[in-house]
Amino acid sequence: MMKRQANAPMKRISAEEAAGLVRPGMWLDYGAIFGQPDVFDAALAKRKSELSNVGFRSCLSVKPRAVLEADPEGEVFHWVNLHFSGYDRKMHDAGRANYMPVNLGEIPDYYRRFIEPIDILVVKARPMDADGNFNLSAATLWLRAMIERARMVIIEETTGIPHVLGDGVSIHKDEVDYVIAGDNAAAPELPNPAPSEVDKAVARLIIDEIEDGSCLQIGIGGMPNAVCSLLQDSTAEDLGIHTEMLTDGIIDLYRAGRITGARKQINPGKMVCTFALGSTYLYDAIDHNPDVEFHAVDYTNLPQNIMQNDKVVAINNTTQMDLGGQAASETDGHRHLTGTGGQAQFARGAYASKGGKSFICLSSTFERRGERRSRIVLGLTPGNAVTTTRADMMYVVTEYGITNLKGKSMAERAKALIALAHPDYREGLERDAYDNGLIPRGYFGATVKPS
Repeated sequence: MMKRQANAPMKRISAEEAAGLVRPGMWLDYGAIFGQPDVFDAALAKRKSELSNVGFRSCLSVKPRAVLEADPEGEVFHWVNLHFSGYDRKMHDAGRANYMPVNLGEIPDYYRRFIEPIDILVVKARPMDADGNFNLSAATLWLRAMIERARMVIIEETTGIPHVLGDGVSIHKDEVDYVIAGDNAAAPELPNPAPSEVDKAVARLIIDEIEDGSCLQIGIGGMPNAVCSLLQDSTAEDLGIHTEMLTDGIIDLYRAGRITGARKQINPGKMVCTFALGSTYLYDAIDHNPDVEFHAVDYTNLPQNIMQNDKVVAINNTTQMDLGGQAASETDGHRHLTGTGGQAQFARGAYASKGGKSFICLSSTFERRGERRSRIVLGLTPGNAVTTTRADMMYVVTEYGITNLKGKSMAERAKALIALAHPDYREGLERDAYDNGLIPRGYFGATVKPS
């Protein structure tokens, strides 16, 4: 299929007509998060019996995908996913999702250099304005690269998503082949869990390391949210935001007056992100808000951009860490859970920033089938993917303390991380470290800041 001529008029058609454009063997792209189409998806699912070997890519589904629900055995629709949500994980467990390993900030380059052109790109956007632009809302990510590489572009028009400002947040009608009517449903919300006591303990340790003028990257989860909550009552002033994901917690800080961006070196005065996911409170806050700038993910996530701001503070979670400092944040053995996302890139960018700090947080233990286990281990679970390497690891935080691994030997790292483990596991971890040569006999050293 050839892309239409530049002067061909955009057409408005029905969802059924749009789905009728799909042919066997095509590759489609649905974009990401709540930018993924719903009305088109439902119409395409109804064509299952007419199609074969149709592939599609998407990322972080926030509601079930009709084509997958209609084809539970994967006979027709084949799915590649770039980062899992809870729904995506469930479908992967059922054998319906194939993960593509990515550094999120590199994805535009993947589309431009390595991924074959998209036959049809279908994404949600707000209704066209007087200038002929469709606002693509709060999932800027790699949309521009996909638009460049798509042979056909279909917009599912909806009023249910926020209008955002920034760079590359819209598509002009001259770049669009077809427009279909969406359902105007409100953007799905991601529940914001209340922080646990462990989350709060970790957050208190991080708060002490955040200075006036720090530029924050906040990841997803209870611990980063706890940091935002405690920062509201701290003395830190003139905080900035240069992050991948905008969250409810960041908006809380903004509303509390802690975020001004006045000391940022790039995009001063602006909260910079590439997507937003949270509650209606968040979506209302970003709608037409000139203090929030959305950019492509290769602007927000590449270390060479992150490091241009001083005092970058990157705060992210992991699920398991070995005694050398390798963080496995995306898998449980060979079972895929989430994705690499931007964790590794922000760890590098924050470290390279003048006065910057990267924090990887984890609770010391977790429970599985009623059994408590340590998250700090001698060796990672077989099959676990390393998200952030030991060479990139800077600060590690549990409820028992905080340590900086930069400049530490393997023995010093092992001793420091053992001190961050739950007390019930420290003796066993130390014995394993000695038995496996991580700590030479008689060695002593590294201390950690007490919790």
